Amino acid sequence: MQRDFIWLWVYEIGFAADNGRTLNVDSTAMTLPMSNPTAWATAMNNLGMAPLGIAGQPILPDFDPALGMMTGIPPITPMMPGLGIVPPPIPPDMPVVKEIIHCKSCTLFPPNPNLPPPATRERPPGCKTVFVGGLPENGTEQIIVEVFEQCGEIIAIRKSKKNFCHIRFAEEYMVDKALYLSGYRIRLGSSTDKRDTGRLHVDFAQARDDLYEWECKQRMLAREERHRRRMEEERLRPPSPPPVVHYSDHECSIVAEKLKDDSKFSEAVQTLLTWIERGEVNRRSANNFYSMIQSANSHVRRLVNEKAAHEKDMEEAKEKFKQALSGILAQFEQIVAVYRSASKQKAWDHFTKAQRKNISIWCKQAEEIRNIHNDELMGIRREEEMEMSEEETEETTETKETEESAQAETLKEENDSLRWQLDAYRNEVELLKQEQGKAPREEDPNKEQQLKLLQQALQGMQQHLLKVQEEFKMKEAELEKVKDDKLQVEKMLENLTEKESCSTALCTSSQDSECPSEKTPNTSPIKSEREALLVGIISTFLHVHPFGASIEYICSYLHRLDSKICTNDVECLLSRLQHTFRQEMTGVGASLEKRWKFCGFEGLKLT
Repeated sequence: MQRDFIWLWVYEIGFAADNGRTLNVDSTAMTLPMSNPTAWATAMNNLGMAPLGIAGQPILPDFDPALGMMTGIPPITPMMPGLGIVPPPIPPDMPVVKEIIHCKSCTLFPPNPNLPPPATRERPPGCKTVFVGGLPENGTEQIIVEVFEQCGEIIAIRKSKKNFCHIRFAEEYMVDKALYLSGYRIRLGSSTDKRDTGRLHVDFAQARDDLYEWECKQRMLAREERHRRRMEEERLRPPSPPPVVHYSDHECSIVAEKLKDDSKFSEAVQTLLTWIERGEVNRRSANNFYSMIQSANSHVRRLVNEKAAHEKDMEEAKEKFKQALSGILAQFEQIVAVYRSASKQKAWDHFTKAQRKNISIWCKQAEEIRNIHNDELMGIRREEEMEMSEEETEETTETKETEESAQAETLKEENDSLRWQLDAYRNEVELLKQEQGKAPREEDPNKEQQLKLLQQALQGMQQHLLKVQEEFKMKEAELEKVKDDKLQVEKMLENLTEKESCSTALCTSSQDSECPSEKTPNTSPIKSEREALLVGIISTFLHVHPFGASIEYICSYLHRLDSKICTNDVECLLSRLQHTFRQEMTGVGASLEKRWKFCGFEGLKLT
């Protein structure tokens, strides 16, 4: 029967009286016969010591007895002087070995490294309190302080009768050091009694004091952040404008001088506006304010001249742009002419296929770009024509409207001003009456005179108001009569036009009946005098546009003369006169457009 042995390293600890506490390490090999290795492992586990080797061979063959440590695995002694319980970060591939911790009245044995780490609950915010369970029954508060004071400063210990306690530390990082001891077996002295042993379980604990301190800290940080943001906003905020001084004669003279200077005009006007809005205007300062307003009004002509100068610059820039664009179009025409002459048979046969392909592509590209620039130039010209026509129509309508509404507006303004003056006088009379009721009866006779004067002024203003209202009614009646006369004249004009059309129709019918032999079998394309007028207008319009114009553009021009003209009638008229007007397709691809051109000079030769 083969015998099994276990190698066990026993550490003997000696205390020297002279040198204080020292640690003596002797390594001796012990071979113990073992018939049942599982029972031996269970017994070692119950004592809190992991089995180190089985089957009679040392588990640490590279142990150096001269150095007293393993060469492959560096030992970690958390309770060494100068080190905390939580060591510095260790690479994940390096194994961590917990060692035995010796205290004055107890000993801590590390847990089995093969077992999983002890479970912990979720860490509460600002946690400084730990729960310690599995304490020995005979454990005292002094022993708990002796074990956990090396983790950090202990503020309070709450021990229960059921072998657990709560420990509150001074800082949060001390809780991590205390969690390092979770899983250790504690033994008081050298006793093997169950009451003197236990397995420590350290976990996070939720305490109201910790939560309150954490919330206070978070509020303090939030206040600091808000203060920092406020300071940053104040630093980046633009400076506020300087306060406007109150009105005085000295300040009024300064502002009046500034109003005359173009560079300081905006600042002075802002000061004047602020004074008026504040209510600085009174009877004494009214003349000064009027002179300042008058000097501000003198700048209107300067601003109008500046605007005219800017408009002139803009017109000059537009003219330069049109000239440059027309020059570019002329150069494009020359380039397209070069491509077209190169594509003729005399020169085309001498080029290779690749050269011909490139020339044709370049020609298409140049034609497309030329058409785009041509459309842009035509659009500018159309806009100018539209602006000219709009200005003419606006001028006519504005003159009519201004003449009719000028009188009514002036009367309304006078009426409003008189009403405001009346309200002001009434307010003054009411204030004076209130002062009379509050003051004693014995007063100066000047107030009675003032009241009489105010009453007389009120009566005069009321009479003037009645006269103005009567004039206003008379003017309104005159305006209504003028409008009625205008409507009657328009009706008369309509009747006259209808009579003229009937008379022309009768004359034409009588002429046809008198000379039927003069009719020729060939019917003319122009059926009436209106169509003849349209042909003349369209021919002059297209003569001005040598590149042609679309039917929509022609009809938009004709609608200004007569809004009853239909586009279909105009198109039929143009299609009937084939020797006078010709339709062509311009553009490439999506920009294809039908345009009508005037060809009367060429048609005259053909007919």
